[in-house]
Order: sequence, then C-alpha cells, then structure tokens
Amino acid sequence: MASVDMCEHDWPGTGCEECRREAMVAAPEVTKETNPKDAVGIRKAPLSTIPAQVLGEVGLAMLEGARKYGRSNYRVAGVRASVYYDAAMRHLIDWWEGVDVDPDSGLSHVTKAIAALCVLRDAQMNRMCEDDRPPSVADPDWMAAMSRKAGEIIDRYPNPKAPFVREAEKPTVVLYVKPHEGAA
Repeated sequence: MASVDMCEHDWPGTGCEECRREAMVAAPEVTKETNPKDAVGIRKAPLSTIPAQVLGEVGLAMLEGARKYGRSNYRVAGVRASVYYDAAMRHLIDWWEGVDVDPDSGLSHVTKAIAALCVLRDAQMNRMCEDDRPPSVADPDWMAAMSRKAGEIIDRYPNPKAPFVREAEKPTVVLYVKPHEGAA
C-alpha cells in the first residue's frame, strides 16, 4: 500500500489551508508531478490574482459604457489621455470625499475609476491613445524628493495628533444597479 501524505491540520492527502498557503508563498512555481501543464501554466499571466468581485463590477461599468457609446468604441475611435485621466481622477476624488456611489450609474466611484483606466490602458496598448499629457517635468525624481521630505516631517513630529476621520461605519457593499426607467 502506498504511503499517504498526512497533514497534522487536515485530512490525509489534501493538506490544510495554512499548509497550502505557506507552500504557495514559499514556492509559487512548484508544480504537481502528475500534471505537466503546471510547469507551463504557472509562467503565464496570472489572471487568478484579479479579485472576481472587482472584475465583475468593472464588467458592469464597461457594460454601461458599451450601452452608451458602443462596445469597444475606444479601439476604433481612439481616446485622448486627458479625458480618461480626468474621469478617473473625478471618480477617485468623489470617493475620497465620501461619495461612495456614482449617482448616474449606481456603481462605486472606485469601480468607475478602474473602468476609465482600463479604457485608457487598452487604448495605449492598441496604439489608439492620443497622448496629450503635458511636457515631462525637468526632474523625473520629484516624487522621491517629496517622499524624503514627508519622511523628514514625520520624523520631526513622531507623536502626531489623531486625524479627524469619518465616523466608523460598518463596511457596506456598494453595488447597486439603477432600475431601468419605466420598469414595473
């Protein structure tokens, strides 16, 4: 009789969640001896790293755009980078300022920002993006300089006053699909 791998935390041959998680972190490229596809598959784009719920919400935001403008219109008509930068920033600012849901779509402002960035990146990747960004700054390391300055301020004030934040709220799911007007 063949020996059966035992996990001290789980049933024989399956390993426990803790052990599987540790094995994946330690050696994510480890393959099963029984499946030669593993050796090839683990070296491909890891789509399993995208949270399915987020992907679903972005799909809804993209569906809204498809219904309004025509699916994949940006691949034919092209886009201006500034338009999608502005849209993503407006959605993020609304979210940051406490407006969780876009009133026009009923979707999360974060989801709408991701959708805008998806269109922008797709247009870039398919050479359909008009790059109307301003000329580059003289110092490409300006953000690193700002970060060093932020570190100096934090070091100067090691015991900061507590921030004023919104009241602690129970997290809510902000997926709402606006009913079609005239629906019964």
